[in-house]
Amino acid sequence: MSNHLLSGLPVPLLSRRSMLGAGALGAAAMAADMSQVGVLAQPVLAEEMKKNQKRVILLWLAGGASQLETFDPKPGAANGGPYRAIPTSVPGVHISELMPQMAKRLNKTTAILRSLNTRNGDHGGGADLMMRGRKDEANVKYPDLGAVLARELGQADSQVPDYVSMYSSTEGRNFGRIGPGFLGARYAPITLAENMSLPNVKRLEAINDLDHKERADLRELLSKRWLRGRENNTTNSHGTAYSRVRGLMSSDKLFDISQEPTPIRDKYGPTQFAEQCIIARRLVEAGVPFVSVARAWWDSHGQNFETHLELVSELDHVMSTLLDDLDSRGLLEHTLVITMGEFGRTPSINSSLGRDHFASAWSVSLSGCGVKRGACYGKTSDDGNTVKDGEIGAGQVFATIYEALGISHEKNYQLGSRPIPLVNPGIHPVREVLA
Repeated sequence: MSNHLLSGLPVPLLSRRSMLGAGALGAAAMAADMSQVGVLAQPVLAEEMKKNQKRVILLWLAGGASQLETFDPKPGAANGGPYRAIPTSVPGVHISELMPQMAKRLNKTTAILRSLNTRNGDHGGGADLMMRGRKDEANVKYPDLGAVLARELGQADSQVPDYVSMYSSTEGRNFGRIGPGFLGARYAPITLAENMSLPNVKRLEAINDLDHKERADLRELLSKRWLRGRENNTTNSHGTAYSRVRGLMSSDKLFDISQEPTPIRDKYGPTQFAEQCIIARRLVEAGVPFVSVARAWWDSHGQNFETHLELVSELDHVMSTLLDDLDSRGLLEHTLVITMGEFGRTPSINSSLGRDHFASAWSVSLSGCGVKRGACYGKTSDDGNTVKDGEIGAGQVFATIYEALGISHEKNYQLGSRPIPLVNPGIHPVREVLA
């Protein structure tokens, strides 16, 4: 006998014997996993497990920030600019005077990589390289950093997103093809709407909770039936991504900064970048593995010094506040905060008093999880034109990020019969900045 929900879609009824058998199997599985259930059933321990989960906040400096006005100043050089280099809390390490708050915290929070030579000064190509760690091949589209870390750090039963991207500026929004590549739609980013809300997940008012649940159950039933004999990476990936939407619908309050106490909001400041960083902290605190916050527009071909006076001052304040906030909540130890863009700026100054695209000798920073705080790796020449010591590329940065998070940079994914390493063969992390 069968029960028909819809014509042509028989649903077998369970016999008493099969029900008892299923119950016995369920009881055995529960007994086998009782230790884990016991831990998760205790709120304090469950919260501690969530706190110890690794996560990442990427502060993407869209357009390319100047290393000379941030982490690698060249005072006294012919084109060093008007800003002084100031001592930090790490003896012998100086950064721009536009970053006094980070200078105070360097020994407790941050490592600097000063010797990148990525050889790509194009916005699109540079962003693509620094989001993926390498160039795509003809038959392989590589996942971006967020997709990889969503897969590696995400929880299968999580009710929050694995990968959130915030980029509200129109300038440069399409530079760099972010996305999950061969990992599939399950690890694609959720991009916030202009009002910083989670898009397209609110239930229509005309549909009540019961209707919504029954529709979801029916969709799952039809999906499972359709997938029989058709299993492949694409259909499974889309099905898995869709099945998580109901959980995401309960996450919308995470994106509402009005939920934050006024003193916290005041500390960060009133700018959109500040508000996005508050949301980023709320997300990682709730267990989101990867959040990208983009701040545009650093492409200072004209009036470089005025542009960086505004943007670096904001970055210094918001970044230092974010690190303090994470630390006060016990999250900095398990959260890696990355600052980077598609490239740096030229040491030379053009006729518009700007600095142009420059990928030959520039800097990124890593703060928090897995990092030797206060470390400063690599050295550029006195005029800033070349790497003098410790030259690295995008691959080494990505390998270092993976190792800081406890992920082997030598790990392989399987694409059909072909193993795909996380970074290209022969690439190694910068051990000097790893804790």
